[in-house]
This record gives sequence, C-alpha cells and structure tokens, in this order.
Amino acid sequence: MSPELASYIGYAASFFIVLSFALKNLTKIRIVNLVGCICFVTYGIFSGMLWPVIIPNAILCFVQIYYLMKTKKD
Repeated sequence: MSPELASYIGYAASFFIVLSFALKNLTKIRIVNLVGCICFVTYGIFSGMLWPVIIPNAILCFVQIYYLMKTKKD
C-alpha cells in the first residue's frame, strides 16, 4: 500500500474517532468508534507495523464488539 493511501486511512480513522465523541446514542458511538479503530489498525499495519497504534486499537475493537453483542442480546 502506498504511504499516501495509508495516510488517508489514518485521517479517516481520526475523523471517525472524533465523530464518535459527538454522538449521543451509545450504539452509534460504539459502531462509529469501531470503524475508527479498524481504520487505525489498518493504518498501523500499512505504515510499518506501528505497534503502539495497532495494539490499543485492536483491543478497543474487541471491547466495542463485545458490548455491541451484549447490547443486542438484551
């Protein structure tokens, strides 16, 4: 992947994370934040395995998925 495309993915990730702070519905917050975290993991991988970016965002992906699944069951 080109460095330019990786940068765009990083910008998209930042956009989704910031957007998640502007929402009020918890389910929408989790979904938008999950998209941002996935983008950050992708950015970290294609920018040279940036582990400080990949690890926390991968963990947050699992946290968001867990709570989305838990909410769906209730």
